[in-house]
Formats: sequence, C-alpha cells, structure tokens
Amino acid sequence: MTTLPSLLSQPLRIRSWQFRNRVVMPPMVSVRDIAAQDGVDWYRRHAEGGPGLVIIEATGVPRFSRDLSATALRPLVDAIHQAGALAAIQLFPLDFGTDREVGQLSRTEIADIVQQYRRATRICRDAGMDGVEPHGAHGYLLNRFFSPAENPRHDDYGQTPAGRMRFGLEIVRGIRSEVGEAVLLLYRHTPVKDGSYGCADSLAFAAELVAAGVDVLDLSPSSLVTPGDHAAPFRHLGVPVIAVGGLDAPGRAEEALREGRADLVAIGRGQIADPNWARKACAGEWDQITVCTKCNKLCFGNLRKRLPIACTEWPEPAA
Repeated sequence: MTTLPSLLSQPLRIRSWQFRNRVVMPPMVSVRDIAAQDGVDWYRRHAEGGPGLVIIEATGVPRFSRDLSATALRPLVDAIHQAGALAAIQLFPLDFGTDREVGQLSRTEIADIVQQYRRATRICRDAGMDGVEPHGAHGYLLNRFFSPAENPRHDDYGQTPAGRMRFGLEIVRGIRSEVGEAVLLLYRHTPVKDGSYGCADSLAFAAELVAAGVDVLDLSPSSLVTPGDHAAPFRHLGVPVIAVGGLDAPGRAEEALREGRADLVAIGRGQIADPNWARKACAGEWDQITVCTKCNKLCFGNLRKRLPIACTEWPEPAA
C-alpha cells in the first residue's frame, strides 16, 4: 500500500477530451471479434477496471470496407464509454496477421492504404470513437517504411529521412483531412531500433507528425532499466506522450510520471492479469493488485494458437 497521493489518478485534458486518470489500456490482440458480444464484453470489463483510455486492439483498415460499420462498432464504443473510459482504436495498414514487403508495394497500393485509413477513421468517428491510432511501431509495415535498414525503395517513399517519413505522414494528414479535429489522433512509434535508427531520427519524425496533426505520441517500448526512458525525449514536442513497457508495477508507472518522462502510462499484461489494475493503482491499493508473472502461457500462448487470450492468474470459475 502506498501512502503517497497517486499521480496515476490525476485527470488529464487533451483538447476537448477529459481523461479520468493517467492509465491507458494499450492495444493487445485478444483473438476476439470486436464487433461481436465476446469482444464487447472483454472491453467493457477492462473499461470498468478504471483506465482513462482504452485503445482497442490493432484492426486492419481493409475491414472497414467489409464488415466494420459505425453501426457494428457502436455497441463496443458504448460499452467503453458507459464504464467511464475514453475509446480509441489502433488501425493497422493491412488485415492484421498479413504482411507485405516495403519494396513491393506500388504507389497505387500506398495511396489505397491512405484512403482506407481515411474511410476507417470516418467510420470510427461516426461510431463515437474518441480517437484513432495508426500502428507505426514494432517492425510492422509503417515502421519498416521509416527504417533505413528495412526500406529499400528508390522512389520518394525511401532513400532519405523525408522519404521514409512520407507514408506515415500521408496517413496522418489524410486522417486530419477526412475528419478535421473530430477525433484524437495518436501515433504509435518505436523510438529506437538498434541497427536501424536512433532517438534523433525518431524525434525528427515525431516533430513532423505533431505538425501534421498528431495529438498524442505513443512510444513503445521503454527499456527495462528506467521507467518511461524512451518516451522522455519526446515530451518537449508539445503533445502528451504515452510510455509503455515494464510499467506493470505501480511504483514504476508512478516514477515515469513523477520524473516527467511521460504524461500517460500504458499497462498491458498487468491489466490482463488484473482487469482492476487501474482502479487499485489509482486508489493506492498496490498490494491488492494481482501481479502478472510473465509466464506467457495463456496470453502469448493462446495468441500463437489463435485462441482468445486469458491468464493463469485469473480465479477459477465457480463450479
């Protein structure tokens, strides 16, 4: 039990959006259909646990041309809002689980993806979503476009720093052009990628993202040494930053906020192990939190099997 006032419980205002606290549920693939009751129930339960923002798992923008309409998404958004949290969704440039080589995408295909992001964002806005987040991290397609080690293109989507930034910036500008200021625009980025690019490169990209209309920078991951360390350099760009990685212990999350390394903290597996993590952490009930043991059995293990994720720490269901 902490005796200090919880920094995690402090509200945060970003434009017209009020976050009830500094805790974020990050996008984690749950192997549930977000438009079906099982998916709605999953996100309702986690929103009821107290985070200020719930970011729905990575969802491919092509789905918004098939089965994800505003009507289909409305129950999910309503469930999160009724539990008191803001709702955002991470948007993936392809159907999640598929991939393309950076050098093989034609300019027409790139333009099509930008248009799909615009359509997806319009549908999310109409469904009542508070925000959208293009996924530009962790070695996925947008991140590889930015990486000089992984972008072999010889056109204006490669070769130079400006060229490698172009795809991500076109998506951001397309979103803003489509919906104006009607949604919060987050962007997820990996700040340092060993053997490819460093923090200075990412800072230059982030400055362009902010100029293009990004409201929140979601920096993933931090190192395990200092909580929120990789997010800290980005705070001077004038928009809030989310730190994620190694923050499941509330003291580490508090440190990232107290030391000014982040404005918001994302707790991943910690909120799978204990869906009430945010409520307990904000109330100072740290010793009441069910701790993730990092066993990876039913979260990553189920994910690899394409089964709905679960946790070994959950109580056994009543007989």
